[in-house]
Amino acid sequence: MEETTSMEEYYEQEQSLKSKLQSVINRVHSETVSVATIMDLIGREGLLLLCIFLTLPFMVPVSIPGVSTVFGLCIILIGVGLMTNQHPWIPAQLLRKEFPSSKLLFALEKGLIWVQRIERVSRPRLLALTQGRTMCTINGLMLLAGGVLLMAPFGFIPFSNTLPGLAILFLALGMLQRDGWCVLLGYGTNLLTVIYFGFLIIGGAVALQRILQTIGS
Repeated sequence: MEETTSMEEYYEQEQSLKSKLQSVINRVHSETVSVATIMDLIGREGLLLLCIFLTLPFMVPVSIPGVSTVFGLCIILIGVGLMTNQHPWIPAQLLRKEFPSSKLLFALEKGLIWVQRIERVSRPRLLALTQGRTMCTINGLMLLAGGVLLMAPFGFIPFSNTLPGLAILFLALGMLQRDGWCVLLGYGTNLLTVIYFGFLIIGGAVALQRILQTIGS
């Protein structure tokens, strides 16, 4: 995949991922920030870095209306791009969506702690999970799944955005660092998110049934 190769070459620099992300954050000066602005600051060749950037707001319990839907959809489209070996198409309406910089930048700064922690222990290993057309397709599918889970309507429930955000962070960082263990953590966190959502749905259904029984008695 040409995009993957160029991204790997782009990130084989001495500057850490945390430093790259911090540099992007430092260049946001307006009162609002759009997806298009974020993409321009990162550079369109840095799609996996963009995925990492878009997960940062979900590492802390800061509620920013609409962020999980918009960022989740962008991550889904990037996943589709990886699966199809093409640069992802992102609708203009999505690119123009703006969010208040103050809340977003606060969440981004706090989320960098997670990147720093993972990056410290991440290194090239289990390379079979991070290279080749087949694994690129599978990992793209896992990114897509993480984006779908991120968009699930459970934002008001603790960890409902953090878990899929972590899955995407592990996957994107693992692919960038060629760390197969990190990719496996992404798979596992996606699975954990599905199980967690399953418990939420079952628990909600049981609670609703009991409420209806109480009203009817």
